[in-house]
Formats: sequence, C-alpha cells, structure tokens
Amino acid sequence: MTRRNRVSFVLQEAEDGGVDRCFLNLARGFIQRGVEADLLVRNLPNTLLALTDPAVNLIRLGPSTRQLTPLLRALTEHRKPAALMAAKDSDARLALALGRRLKVPAVLVASLDHSGQLDGRNAGRLRRWLRFRELRRLYGQADHIICVSQGVAEDMAHILGGACPPISILPNPVITPEFENLAAQPLDHPWFARGEPPVILGVGRLSLIKNFPLLVRAFARVHPDTGTRLVILGEGKQRTELLRLGEQLGVGAWMDLPGHVANPYPYMARSALFVLSSLWEGFGNVLVEALACGTPVVATDCRSGPAQILESGRFGALVPVNDPQALADAIVNTLNNRLPADFLKQAATPYTLNNSVEAYLSALGLTPQRDSAPDSH
Repeated sequence: MTRRNRVSFVLQEAEDGGVDRCFLNLARGFIQRGVEADLLVRNLPNTLLALTDPAVNLIRLGPSTRQLTPLLRALTEHRKPAALMAAKDSDARLALALGRRLKVPAVLVASLDHSGQLDGRNAGRLRRWLRFRELRRLYGQADHIICVSQGVAEDMAHILGGACPPISILPNPVITPEFENLAAQPLDHPWFARGEPPVILGVGRLSLIKNFPLLVRAFARVHPDTGTRLVILGEGKQRTELLRLGEQLGVGAWMDLPGHVANPYPYMARSALFVLSSLWEGFGNVLVEALACGTPVVATDCRSGPAQILESGRFGALVPVNDPQALADAIVNTLNNRLPADFLKQAATPYTLNNSVEAYLSALGLTPQRDSAPDSH
C-alpha cells in the first residue's frame, strides 16, 4: 500500500525537554528525507522555535481542542498524513481522536518507565492501579507504540498485557550534525580554565528523578583525595536542598549550580567525568551526549536506559541506585582509568539523527524521497 509521505507531530504544550527536542529533531530529519512534517502546537518557547526547521508546517492550536473540525480541516487541506505521533498523555488523547476521525494510524511514543517512576515515588497500590488503568486506556488504543529503550518496551508490554499493540524499540535522535560545533563553543566558567582541578558534571532538572543528593554525597567522599569540583546544570525545586547538603558535608565551596544552560555541551566536553545519578529513567539522553563528547561517564543502573546505552558497563561504570559509596568508588576508579575518547564516542553512534530517522521511517512504512544529509558522527 502506498503511504502518504507526511507525518503530524502532536506537541500541544511544548517545553524545552528531551521529548520535545526529539520530536523537533525527527521532524527536521524527516524533511531532509523528503517527508513532510506538521507540528500541532499551542505554545512553542523561543528556545524550541529556534530549533524548528522552517519547512515544518506549524498548525497553531486554540485554547481548546474539543472542537476537532478546524484541526481536521488543517490536516486535510492538501492530503491526510500517513500517521499522527504523540508522546505525552494529553497529546496522545488528541492524536487518538484525530486518528479515528481521519482513519490514519496514531503512533504513540513511550519515553518513560512508568513502573520505575512509581517505584521511585513509593506509590501505593491504588495510585499504581489508577495510573496503569489510564495507560491501558491510552496506549491500548494506539496503532503502534514506539519505545525509546528495551526497559520501557518491557514495562509497556507488562502494563498493557494481551491488549498491547505492536511495539518497536527505536533510537532517540540525540546527536545532530551540529553537535561537535556546539560542544566546541567557548566556555566562560573559571573552573574549566586550563590548569584548574578536574570537574565532575551532572545535568538535569533538579528534581527527585535525577537524585542529585546522591551525587553530592558521593562527591563529598571523593573530593578530599581527588581535589575535584562539582558542577550541576539545571533548575528545579531541589536547588536549596542541594546547596544546603553541600554545606553540611563540607564541600559547598567546591560545588556550583549555574542553573539552566542553553548549550550544556561545552561543559560536557571539558569535564573530567559525567555522572548520571538518577532513580529511574526512560532512556537518558544526557548520557549519550556526554559520551558523544568523549567524556568518561558513571551511571546508576536504574530503570531504564543506562545499561542499554553503556552496554552493561562496556562504555562506563554502572552502580546500584542510592549507594553513595559505590558511586564514589566508581568515580575514583573512572578518573584514574579513563577510557579513550574515540572509544566512548562509539556508544553514541546509534543515536545520531540520521540513524534515528532511518529507523523511524522504516517503522512508519515511509519511503524517503531523497538522500539524507550526512551525519557528523
């Protein structure tokens, strides 16, 4: 059956997060391969607008999507899309509703290990049952589910059981062609100047999932013997807690929390070590980004993603969740036994934009109309 070379991405309330950036990267990659892309969006921050390919067809949503007629008209103005794609719950509901009316597949992207999240939040039976019921209602109606990691796929299959639609595990489009240039940008931070002590880096929202208190506790154990410093990029509710913890452990003077940074790659490229200390993940884009910089990494062996990215420890140490001494030991060992940068960069290769786009086009049954632009990785 001939498929229409057009995909519509539903991203109503766009934020500067991993899912949103991956959708914009995919849309850009599709367009480079001759596949048209729509973006159904209500709000698009300037940071994301700058990343949006000018050829993307922006369909601006009104304050309510209860009336589908204007959207259906916009989506069928020229021809119906081959598929609608969504990742967040509210976007999934809209994609499913539009898919039913248009009679085109609704493809939902699962980027979170829900069981891991509920375990990490110590959710009770009732909360777990309610969440799983909602997921069955949503994802059980999908025509196809795309999962960002093996762990997410296993979790989704477990939750949906016999009602599970077809599942594909596809690589996230993390490393774009301009990645190396972004990583080579100047860095105006005194701790990264030549001759300064080595820096340990963490990146992410300052929230429960990223578990930065664990990183601070591990850092307090290694700092006296290594003279290292700690930088954590990101914003969130735990900022005050982390600063207070650093002071309590006597390492406050050697910690810096610069906040959200639009381009974290120069920090990654110039750090001695990157640490992912999460309680759970769906994948772990920042781990791939650090590896693409050739920076050694240590990660908690949390659900889901790090073990897959690091190939069970081949490309970096994996330590138990919430074990500060194990993390401290892995940090010291990694600092003393650095793996070659070229070897580490190999771990990021599956997650280049071109590789991801190829996998998505194949899963969607779309045939590219022209060759892709070459990857820089």
